[in-house]
Amino acid sequence: MVDARAYEAMSQPLTGIRDPYFLSVMREIQDGLREALGTENKHTFMIAGSGSGAMESAVGNFVRPGSKFAVFAAGHFADRIAIMGQRQRANVVRCEKAWGEVFTAEEASAFIERERPDVVAFVQAETSTGAYQSGRAIAPAARKAGALVIADCVTSLGAMPVELDAIGIDIAYSCSQKGLSCPAGLSPISISPRAWEWLEKRPEEPFTWYFDLRLMAKYFEAPHIYHHTPSPPLYYALHQGLAVLEEEGLRNRWERHKSAGEQLVAGLKKLGFRPLVSHPDDRIWHLTIVTPPPDVDEAKLRDRLMEKYNIEIAGGLGKLAGKILRIGTMGPLASESSVDFLLEAMASSL
Repeated sequence: MVDARAYEAMSQPLTGIRDPYFLSVMREIQDGLREALGTENKHTFMIAGSGSGAMESAVGNFVRPGSKFAVFAAGHFADRIAIMGQRQRANVVRCEKAWGEVFTAEEASAFIERERPDVVAFVQAETSTGAYQSGRAIAPAARKAGALVIADCVTSLGAMPVELDAIGIDIAYSCSQKGLSCPAGLSPISISPRAWEWLEKRPEEPFTWYFDLRLMAKYFEAPHIYHHTPSPPLYYALHQGLAVLEEEGLRNRWERHKSAGEQLVAGLKKLGFRPLVSHPDDRIWHLTIVTPPPDVDEAKLRDRLMEKYNIEIAGGLGKLAGKILRIGTMGPLASESSVDFLLEAMASSL
């Protein structure tokens, strides 16, 4: 759900992409993103594209042809990262678990010590399964092996702890339309100093031009060399989305999403739904994935909720298509009253 202030902000007059006001908005967005991401990384900015575009930028810049790229795969979007690595002509190795499970430090360490990869990637909040993997079980082993660490934070940013610097994540990317409650189209990315130093020394240029981070970064620093044409309304919306986050307080926002998620899971269990992620500590707070009771057709249930209550619930992706419900309680929807309404609507639609 897009925050009302983000909607309103998009009605502001358009400016040029080097207008002093627009550049000041851009700098404030960068500062807000650093706070939300838990980082002091200088190279923190926005990619004009969806979260998948930011994913491709991370992989395309830091995964070289012939390098060993290790992916912790337990969901649809980890699979997508691996596919992008293959298209970079890297040697992709996968550490796999069942969808909905998370990796332990012992599993991560053993895999990384055996494979000795150049780059390691994982999904912090796997949108297809509802599993949350902070990175604390993965990043230390990767750093010890000298590997760069890429984290997909598309669903976690703005609603759960990301904490790049504390965990040791080198490259993180996200999106604007989930935890930040803004329209889709801008994707934050943040690169650590050691990863940026590696990028500066990369012996060949990336295959991609548009997603070349070295070129892109020049627009976000004086003299703001033209690379692409940003959309001011999307910037205005993200600016306000981050302002709302700052006013609420990051930890207060986390707690609100956690409380709403726990309320939803408890209510769904009473209706006969089963969480896909078995351990509560491993669940995404604001994206609840459940398996419906045996006698409930998930597609028909979703249709009834849309037709009668104008509630949109997503179905499964990949191997979970037709088997689960994916229910988001993000931003303004992460409230006791919203969850109560949703549970009442689901109960009457079964």
